[in-house]
Amino acid sequence: MKNNPNFNRKELTLLKVNLGSLYLFDDYVVVELKERVDINFDIFSEVTEIIKKQFIDKPFGFIANRLKSYSINIMDAPKFNAYFANLVAYTIVAYTEMTQRIFELENHLFTFNREAFKNLEHAVQWVEKTLSINS
Repeated sequence: MKNNPNFNRKELTLLKVNLGSLYLFDDYVVVELKERVDINFDIFSEVTEIIKKQFIDKPFGFIANRLKSYSINIMDAPKFNAYFANLVAYTIVAYTEMTQRIFELENHLFTFNREAFKNLEHAVQWVEKTLSINS
């Protein structure tokens, strides 16, 4: 993530949490989770509290940079949808075909404005554009 030229020009805060790393920017977060983590709403609570504190009630974006394989309990989708009502741009960076297919399955349950990209640069561009339209 450090070598991405788009991020070298921006202010960010890097936080290491139990589940991985959070890169907090003014209006979006890039999340890189550890290998084989099983995410449910309760386990994600440390991250949700950081996000809630960072963005309060303003529109924000979420980029899941899926460098590693992990799972999300889709039965908790309604909780995530309700808790992140101000999330206007959610994207993943899918490095494998399997990750892309999982994203497509998740789309049936999550109500966020969601897109998938094959590289971080395009994901950031989409989030920034979407935020500029929705702010």
